[in-house]
Amino acid sequence: MDILIEKSVEILVTGLVQGVGFRPFVFRIATQFGLSGWVQNTNENVRIQITGKSLNINQFINNLKSGLPPAAMIEDLSVKEIDRSEFSGFRILGSNDISDQITEISPDIAVCHDCLEDMNQPGTRHDYAFVNCTNCGPRFTIIQDLPYDRAKTTMNSFALCPDCLAEYETISDRRFHAQPTACIKCGPHYELVAENISVSTNIGDILIHISTLIDNGGIVLIKGLGGMHLACDAFNEGAVSRLRELKNREGKPFAVMFSDIDNLKLYADIDPLEEQSLTSWRRPIVLLKKKIHLTPPTLTSGLNAGLDLLGVMLPYMPVHFLLFRQLKTAAIVLTSGNFSNEPILIDNQQAIKMFSPHVDAMVLHNREIYNRTDDSVVKIMAGKERVFRRSRGYVPTPVRTALNMEGIVAFGAELTNCFCVGKGHKAFLSQHIGDLQGIETTQFYENTIEQFIKLFRIKPAMIAIDMHPDYISTKTGLSYSNLPIVSVQHHHAHIASCMVEHRLDERVIGIALDGTGYGTDGNTWGSEFMVCDLNEFERVSHFEYLPMPGGDLAAEQPWRMAIASLYQVFGADLLNLEIPFIKQMDTDKASLIIQMMAKNINCPLTSGAGRLFDAVAALLGLVHEATFQAEGPMRLESLVKPESIDQYSFTIDNTIQFQSTILGIVEDITNGIQPDTIATKFHNTIISVIFSCANTIRMNTGINKAVLSGGVFQNKYLLEGATNLLEKNNFEVFSQASVPTNDGGIALGQLAVAAKRRELKCV
Repeated sequence: MDILIEKSVEILVTGLVQGVGFRPFVFRIATQFGLSGWVQNTNENVRIQITGKSLNINQFINNLKSGLPPAAMIEDLSVKEIDRSEFSGFRILGSNDISDQITEISPDIAVCHDCLEDMNQPGTRHDYAFVNCTNCGPRFTIIQDLPYDRAKTTMNSFALCPDCLAEYETISDRRFHAQPTACIKCGPHYELVAENISVSTNIGDILIHISTLIDNGGIVLIKGLGGMHLACDAFNEGAVSRLRELKNREGKPFAVMFSDIDNLKLYADIDPLEEQSLTSWRRPIVLLKKKIHLTPPTLTSGLNAGLDLLGVMLPYMPVHFLLFRQLKTAAIVLTSGNFSNEPILIDNQQAIKMFSPHVDAMVLHNREIYNRTDDSVVKIMAGKERVFRRSRGYVPTPVRTALNMEGIVAFGAELTNCFCVGKGHKAFLSQHIGDLQGIETTQFYENTIEQFIKLFRIKPAMIAIDMHPDYISTKTGLSYSNLPIVSVQHHHAHIASCMVEHRLDERVIGIALDGTGYGTDGNTWGSEFMVCDLNEFERVSHFEYLPMPGGDLAAEQPWRMAIASLYQVFGADLLNLEIPFIKQMDTDKASLIIQMMAKNINCPLTSGAGRLFDAVAALLGLVHEATFQAEGPMRLESLVKPESIDQYSFTIDNTIQFQSTILGIVEDITNGIQPDTIATKFHNTIISVIFSCANTIRMNTGINKAVLSGGVFQNKYLLEGATNLLEKNNFEVFSQASVPTNDGGIALGQLAVAAKRRELKCV
């Protein structure tokens, strides 16, 4: 029988198959089925050669596909029969660097249950804060080059002790070829620093000291996987206020780490999909609906700026679990260790210099962080996990595309920046960089671009940039002046980003709603209804332009946009309106804004949807001056009552006009209608606008695919409402999930447009 004939085959596997316990997994199933041969990492794939009976080889391949380690993912698996070879047993060969191609690098993986159990056992991993195995631990944050081997990570300075080396070389062991493996005798360690003095390296003493500090209202800096964190008791109002003052972070919500899922459920509503994200190996921050918790202890109101959402996560490093064993509190604020507009810190000496005067203690470790990463942020909307901030646990997993992205470097946007590099048909989107508004963040941005080019063996052949001439990202891209440059309109990039995530390469109805983007007419765009493909776009309609009194200052001071929206309806008579917003307004300031608009002095035009949301939030008294980005829209969304279907009127001509909407809002405010009712009616109005415009475009073009992108679609009620209404009317609707819909996804869209234009020889 053929199934009993002995043969040899070569198997090539690509995907997320390095740094995730894949080779030990291959070894175990090969020996299980009595096969001889070898497995080897290369820089572009995993190679396997095996000899055995056909039946056993088939069983091996089936198990290879179905029984993967938790974080592993096979993209492609090819099998080729080769000349029969005789092997002595099955071996794992040393890694081989064979070309400029690459295989995927694993993101960092939350500590697994088995390793947590190891910390409870006697021996050299008892209470060891860096325990890991092939199924968990640091990956991207420590890797310096490919292929993924210990010598090419920041673990290369820690020589394995005899016991760890024995585990590393024992095929049946869980730590077989686990590159970061270590123990208390040979691995990294934590150090307690207070007042610039090293106090202790004993983990037990360290944990007792810092838990006592946190439980008594102190602030502690802790070095983590991808950078420093600041921690304090989430139930202590004084500690949270002090932390806000330290970070110069007046209103932006803080992330909270709970000790376990049961404690978390006391303070937030959690559905099964949200729990799945919270407990996954990626361990992101998940945005949840906050419960009204009346019995002590109650979370301090200063955590989330009075919003109805709470950003929460569960422990993901061994040190987190060890800390919660000692803490009395069940939840701590765990926020990035940096000052406003700076990247998360990774260097010990810099942390000591910057934070020693401000925190009660520091817990630093001696393992270098090579690739800094913030905690990722997700939200479940319309039945999917939507990534808002893509960093730890998600990067550097590529976006797989149908386009040839080779050699293209896309530099992204100015705010919420990520850049993107192309390798073959894969797009490697960087970790969250942040707003390019400070020297430190810009240096982080430029350094990380160079690291990605080196790590992923990119030979830059083309540059993709935003059209805005003054963006730092644009200027950085232009510094590669010897390469072809593709300039991509901001909102076209938003739509292209969503298209490439869903592998769309055709004409679609693109609906991009955000705050700011440079338009082809020189105005600020942000509410674009377009017909586009990956090469070009046609702007069909948009929200009617509003003046932005004071320019960019209007984005920080929503009251200016409220005055602008009222002026469009009432003119200078707006000062006579009998609404609280006007009654409480400084008349001189309002008059100055009116004069600026009347004389068109420093009043650039915007069609940004975010600015309209700002205006309505200010009219309702929700925000006068924003203390963090998108505060107005977030506060407005938090008031929505899903059971209401009422809306305001609007006009669609060449543009979408909201004078009647603003008039209706003013009338409702005058008549004492509650803000939550007004907020809901406004959201329903925008949903109706989205459908009406999309339907008109469909009737005129026959296009039935609607693509939604832009930061405004981080609004759960708006995304779900628009999606439901469009699908109810037989549209195919596409929105982003694995890639941020905000400006963090812009670089992917730039990359896609550049790749398509190169393919069509338009560059």
